[in-house]
Formats: sequence, structure tokens, C-alpha cells
Amino acid sequence: MADALEDDREAILSANAEDLEEAKGLSPAMLDRLMLTPERISDMARGIRALIPLDAPFGRCIGEYLRPNGLVITKMTVPLGAVGIIYESRPNVTSDAAALAVKSGNAVLLRTGKEAWKSANAIVTALRRALRTANCPEDLILLVEDRSRASAEEMMKAKGYLDLLIPRGGKALIRTCVEQATVPCIETGTGICHIYVDKAARTDMALSILDNAKTSRPSVCNAAEVLLVHRAIAESFLPLVWKRLVEQRREKGLSPVSLRCDERARAILPDSERASDTDFDTEFLDLILAVRVVDSLDGALMHIGAHSTGHSEAIVTEDESAAERFLSTVDAAAVYHNASTRFTDGGEFGLGCEMGISTQKLHARGPFGLEALVSYQYRIKGSGQIR
Repeated sequence: MADALEDDREAILSANAEDLEEAKGLSPAMLDRLMLTPERISDMARGIRALIPLDAPFGRCIGEYLRPNGLVITKMTVPLGAVGIIYESRPNVTSDAAALAVKSGNAVLLRTGKEAWKSANAIVTALRRALRTANCPEDLILLVEDRSRASAEEMMKAKGYLDLLIPRGGKALIRTCVEQATVPCIETGTGICHIYVDKAARTDMALSILDNAKTSRPSVCNAAEVLLVHRAIAESFLPLVWKRLVEQRREKGLSPVSLRCDERARAILPDSERASDTDFDTEFLDLILAVRVVDSLDGALMHIGAHSTGHSEAIVTEDESAAERFLSTVDAAAVYHNASTRFTDGGEFGLGCEMGISTQKLHARGPFGLEALVSYQYRIKGSGQIR
């Protein structure tokens, strides 16, 4: 499958160019998500190859015991069956999901956004050819051809046909699936990710982490959307943030980050924009950062508790006790001390590619890949026992 992606690179890029041409009205962030490059196709192939040395997650014995009546009970991992994925305009999800499904013994039904359909179709064509070459059923990977909303609604109601539904996209898509699906659904959350810079933070480290978390790829769910700064260092730290994210980016010919500040932060950065009531609850997926000054670690924890989507949250501090309190108190799938939220990713966690980032607590949480795509079954061997 990885080889087939690279062999079909030109066909995939050509299809992607058509998608991009038809999607000119989308925001720059959405166009970035949609765009494929030779490097991104190589990354997709690398993600598939990273799965090869990993053990298949199904067919494992995870417990065995003998009952007093002589029954031998074995608990085995088994594939889920047919997995449906509804996702928006990110062609790389197509190959990640397909590879994870095949490796975990499942079939996958892919339903991409209409803006990315040609790209996804070119990718699926390559992957299905690879399955045929490997003497596997090509229908392990299927792409929904109907690009209307009706096809997504049918998948949500396809109980008895699909064993699991995974929505990957914006808040509206995820909410619709969670509220309307009759198929069991995993909630992959939006990422309103916070960076809290504590009074005991190293300034150079905090700036580096913030810059990476916000600007390395602002259109993804693990990018930072909110900066919280302890009041004890706000006067000295916020001007450095302005210099790094606004002035230095302009000097380099890059788009500056738009800082949307609360009143206390604007008093320090008068040229910044005024934050609205909704900015601290918005996944911008763009070069926009909401900024708030907090009085204490408790203030940061209260803000995150009120506004977090449970994705990824980070504290920057040299105070180990503050860090431990943050890590043990914040209710999110991934919590960081002195590191960028951009690491919340299956590949970065050593899991290979991923189906998504789950922000729910049951079955799967955080980057979920192979291990989350199996269930378990009890197998009981007897010698004529009756109850």
C-alpha cells in the first residue's frame, strides 16, 4: 500500500490539483488541509510503513483462567468488523484510516468531504490495487461515491452494517454524529488547546513552545488556540510574544499571528485586537491566538476547565509542584509539561498513523490507532459442563 501511494504520486497530485482549483473559496487554513505535496505523500507512505513492524492487535490472548468446574475461559482480542469514517477535506486521512483498518483486521468505509473527493478517490484507487497485488480482498477499503449530505446521514444510521463510526472534522460534524448516529460512535474532539505560561517559566522555552504550537501548522487540531499568562510575568513576557509572533514574522515575510487579548493583556499590548466573548471558545485553525492574563495557577486551571475541549493542554514552568498539579488536575486526553501540544499525534507517540484524537473517555482516548480498533471476545472450552 505504501509503495502504491508513491507509484501513483503524479496521479494523486493531479487529482488534488483539481480539488484545489474547485475549492478556491475556502479559507487558507482549509486549503492547507486539502493540499497535497510530494513530501506529504511521502509522509503518508511513511505512516503506513510505520505500521509494518507493529504486531497486529487482533488474535491476542489477554487473559486465561480455569474455573472450579473445569471450564477454561480465554479472553481474546478480535477486530471490530466494519468501520466507517466521515471526514472533511484532509486527503491524508484516507491512507491513514485504510492502513490502520487493514492492519487491525477490519474493513473500512471512507466518506470524505466533497472538496477532497478526487484526491481521496486517487488514493483509494492506489490502495485497492495494492490489496489485489497482495491477494487481499480489495473491498476491505471502500470510498463512498455519493458526495451529498444524505450519504453521511445514511452512514450514521447504518446499524447492523457498520460496527463503529468515527467522525473526523469540525465541531458541527462531530456533534451531528454524536447526537444522531445509531451506530456506536467515537468522538474525536475539536482542539481548543491552551498554553499556560507560569510565573516560573523560562522565557526562551515558553516562546519557542508557543511559536511551534501556534505557527508550525495552525490548521490542525493540536495547534494552540489560547495563551494564558501568569500576571507576575505578563508585563515582561507579552511584549516578547508580540515581537516573536507579529514583528519577527512580518520581517521574515510571513503572515503575523493575530493576537486577540482580554483587557489586561491589551493594556500591555495596545496594538492587539480586543478578544470577543466567543474567542476563548473558538478553534480558529488559523494564525489567530486568544490571550488572557490569569492571577495564578488556579486561575489557569479554572479557565481551562471552563473552556477546554479535552484535547491537549500544556504548562510551561520550572516549578515541579506546579507542573504536577497541572498534569494531575487538567482533564484532557494529553497534558504537557514544557513541550508543544503539536506532539499529540499517533506518529509522534510511536503508534504509527492514527484514526484521530479521541477526547472521550470510554474505549479510546487521545491518539488512537491499532489498539483501539479491536474489541475482545471470551472463548470458553468445556468437557460437557452444564449449569
